[in-house]
Amino acid sequence: MCSMQEKTGVSSRPALTGSLAALGSVLIWSGWIVFTRHGVTTDIPPVTLGLLRYAIPTVVMLPLLLRSGTAFRRAGWLKCAIMVCGSGAPFFLLCSLGMTFAPAAHVGVMLPGVMPMFVALFAFLLFGERYGGARLLGYGLVLAGVLGLASASLLAAGAGDWRGHALLLLSAASWACFTLAFKRSGLTAWQAAALINAVSVVVMVAIDAFQDGPSLWDIPWQTLATQGFAQGILSGLLALAAYSYAVGVLGASRASAFVSLTPALTAVIGAVTLGEWPDAVTVVAVLVVGGGVALAGGAVPGISFKRRALPQQN
Repeated sequence: MCSMQEKTGVSSRPALTGSLAALGSVLIWSGWIVFTRHGVTTDIPPVTLGLLRYAIPTVVMLPLLLRSGTAFRRAGWLKCAIMVCGSGAPFFLLCSLGMTFAPAAHVGVMLPGVMPMFVALFAFLLFGERYGGARLLGYGLVLAGVLGLASASLLAAGAGDWRGHALLLLSAASWACFTLAFKRSGLTAWQAAALINAVSVVVMVAIDAFQDGPSLWDIPWQTLATQGFAQGILSGLLALAAYSYAVGVLGASRASAFVSLTPALTAVIGAVTLGEWPDAVTVVAVLVVGGGVALAGGAVPGISFKRRALPQQN
């Protein structure tokens, strides 16, 4: 006999904690954007921020890394390389460079707001996946918001935001490659994170040894402590733990729906902490992209998001 919890899906108490965990992870991601934007615009090299981002999780996950060699071999070197490039050191350097040109609200639109659209696009191009009309409408809203914001920035006299937009869109595309490779790797989220963090630390150390300008040891300890907590502990560990818990309790679709809040939360946090108050065009783009992500992710009740079946071959 099925229990009441099995009939209704998820009981209210775990659903509440799962929702709070998903919301917490989204808040951390939004805060990470603002902390990184602040860091790269106050003479902290992106490589230094990257070391803080990846070193702490690497130390924590080292035992898991050493136990997962067989899993990495099963996944294959190509998928592992794509995951490292898509969400590790190359991704971090690319998006942090983009953040030097674009304000936090723009980053929230161009990075987490665009990632789901690129995932769907690449899945269609590479694997022939099909999506229903409601989901396509959501991606259309995302595209409209991005194009509107990019066009307004290009028309603004003296604005250099377009450089940041281009770099952030490349970052979003690289994250989509990571997502597709991870889904087909057979690794757990923690195994993938252990690998990505460890390889990224090696890359960042190598770059830091040859870069000009201030290194990790030249940064005031107060700044290192603050950024280390935000980059390594909050973003590198707690966000992953919270989101993994949310997916386990709510399911992937319901948990991913919270991602639609990221553009708006990033804009609010950036305005309050950095003084980067968005103009009217940016506010509209944030709302349109956030709504598009919510629609595409299945956050709107009563709409089916089942993939369309591929036509049968004769």
